[in-house]
Parts: sequence; C-alpha cells; structure tokens
Amino acid sequence: MVQRQLPKIPELLELMQFKKPELDGTKRRLDGALTIADLRTIAKRRTPKAAFDYTDGAAEGELSLARARRAFEDIEFHPDILRPAADVDPSVEILGGRSALPFGIAPTGFTRLMQTEGEIAGAGAAGAAGIPFTLSTLGTTSIENVRATNPHGRNWFQLYVMRDREISYGLVERAAKAGFDTLMFTVDTPVAGARLRDKRNGFSIPPQLTLGTIVNAIPRPWWWIDFLTTPKLEFASLTTTRGTVGELLDAAMDPTISYDDLEVIRSLWPGKIVIKGVQNVADSKRLVDLGVDGIVLSNHGGRQLDRAPIPFRLLPEVVREVGSDATIMVDTGIMNGADIVASMALGAKFTLIGRAYLYGLMAGGRRGVDRTIAILRSEIERTMKLLGVASIDELEPRHVTQLQRLTPVPGVGAVAPR
Repeated sequence: MVQRQLPKIPELLELMQFKKPELDGTKRRLDGALTIADLRTIAKRRTPKAAFDYTDGAAEGELSLARARRAFEDIEFHPDILRPAADVDPSVEILGGRSALPFGIAPTGFTRLMQTEGEIAGAGAAGAAGIPFTLSTLGTTSIENVRATNPHGRNWFQLYVMRDREISYGLVERAAKAGFDTLMFTVDTPVAGARLRDKRNGFSIPPQLTLGTIVNAIPRPWWWIDFLTTPKLEFASLTTTRGTVGELLDAAMDPTISYDDLEVIRSLWPGKIVIKGVQNVADSKRLVDLGVDGIVLSNHGGRQLDRAPIPFRLLPEVVREVGSDATIMVDTGIMNGADIVASMALGAKFTLIGRAYLYGLMAGGRRGVDRTIAILRSEIERTMKLLGVASIDELEPRHVTQLQRLTPVPGVGAVAPR
C-alpha cells in the first residue's frame, strides 16, 4: 500500500516554480516559435494579407511549391549507431570562403513590403551568423547600404538582365565596387509567372487601398505605421514603380536573354559567378562547359513555371554529372534544418532559404531573422548528431533515401536533352 502524508510546504515550493513573465512582446512571440512553421503563423497574423500572400504564394495552382515541400517530407534518414557526435561542426567552404552554416539567405524582391527593416535585417542577421546574404536586383535597399550593414560578412548579388541592359551592367559594376564576392545570375524569369494570389489581392506598388485592405489592416496597425513612417520604397533597377508585381517584372525583364548575355556579364564580373534557376542536366553540363563557378538548382520557389522540376529530386543526377566540376546548390521548399542536411548528404555544397527567412522577418524584423537562423541551426545540429556525423563532410548519399510519390510514366513524355 502507498504511504500517504500531508504535503510539506518547502517540497511544494520546489515543485511549483513560476515562470517570470516576459514583458517584451516580440521576444515572447519569437521565443515561442519552435519551427519555421511557427514563424509563418506569427507572420500571417501580423502582416496584411496582400503582403503575406506575396511571400507565401506561388504560381498558378502552386503545385511546384507543394511538390518541392513534399519531396523534403518524403525522405528517410539512415543513422549510424554508436558513433559519438557530441560536438558537430555545421560549417562549410563555399565559393572561396567560409560559411558557419550550410545555408545562406536567398535573394528576395520587394522585401521592405513584408516588413520595414527589409534587407537591412537580413544582411545584419546573416553577418552576425557568419553566413552569406544575397541582395536581389529587385531589392528595396541599395547595394551600398547592404555593404554598410554587413561590412565584414559575405555579400552576394543576384542579377536579372533588364530590357535596358545598361541598368544591369551598372548594377554589376556597383556590386563589384562594393566588394560583393559572388554574382548570382538568375535565368528562369524571362517573364513573370502567374501569381494568382497577387492578382486576387490587387497587390501592387504602391499598395492599393480598398475596403478589403482597410478592413484587413485594422488588426495590423503596426505594419501600416511602419510603412507610412519610414522612407518610401525605392528600387535601383526599376524606372517605374507603379503596378502589380507581375506588371513591374514584365516591364523590366527581357524575354530575349540568352547565352550571349551570360558571356557579357561574365566579362564584367571579377568574382565568382553562379547561375540560378537551372532545371535540367543538359543545361547544367553546358554551363559547366562555359566555366561558371556554380549552379543553383531552383524553380524560383515555385513562383514561375508551375509543374516545374523539383530541385531536390533533380539534385543527385546533376551532382553525378557535374558535381566534380562546379559548386551545386539547391533551393525551393526548405522549411527545416533536416531538409538542408538531406540536401548536403545528396551532394549539394550549399542551400538557400527564401520564405523561411521572410517568415522570420515578418514575425519580428531583425530579431525574427535571427530566430529563423537559430531554429535552422538547432535542427541541423540535432539531425547531424542523430545521424552520427560530426561534420557536413561526413554526410553521404547513404544517409538519405528519397521516397517517391510522383513517378514518371515509362515511355510517356519528353526527356531533357543531354
């Protein structure tokens, strides 16, 4: 029989430790975010629908994005037992420099529309974490201000070829002068994808005020206060800043870009050059033959061609064909540190995060981006320890199996030329 007794006050006090209340609302929210999905929930609550949907959405039926995320869900890890990895090193060498983590911040356009700190928050957080930050051609902070924010970190510049070539050439020269070490030439955006959420929301620059947007703004006054009390949005690469995002992109981008443009850009850029938006093996081989330093397997976060190839699924084949001759990176759909570990195991040398970074930005500005990086770091390190690997270099394809829901029908459809 269990012996019972009256509770003793000192013992009760030991068991009843009251948590000190956190008075800083932003810190309280971010501390409660344990995953990138948690940050997304906070971001959705705090950001007007049009701006949130611009970040969260993709093209047409959003199948490319859903498939990319599903591909990361459909992995099986194979851990090694009795291999101590108490202290892990998640750092990597990438494009001639060190990164403290195997991911960097991807280029994102119109960033200050999501949260007023925009690229300043991203560049500052990346510099503090020791990872690269990539500024978009369509960024809302100048090349020079990003450099000033992250003077000792690694800054990369993403380039679109504009209809007015001199604008693009001028941006290349400014980025080189500012000490950016890598140029990321994006090739999957000759025209804008059909981003239907933006059209339905009337998302434009400047934001269109309708009864719906006003009603949506009522519970989110802080966003509008920030937007109206900070400097107006400026884009170094756009001659006009009125219209929907799709209209702005179509007015600025040149659908006739070709390998000739790559040759010109390469002649202007003194540092490393990476081609972003590669989606088949044949193009990967041709780019490597032309001497590019790296390739980013990407379908633009599902925001361009819907039903495009899944970068993570394409990764092993591209690595087999050209991985010894160029740096292969991957993006699209990354929402967990385990996604990054799986990519590195299958041969990627680096990964890029876009939406995950923006969810943190919308959730809490610079501190929210810091939280994104901290969450991913924790997930990466924990996954490595559970796999029994102490460094990224120890990851191998045997650690991961890609499970498959979407299987090509034999003999049906086109095969990419080789």
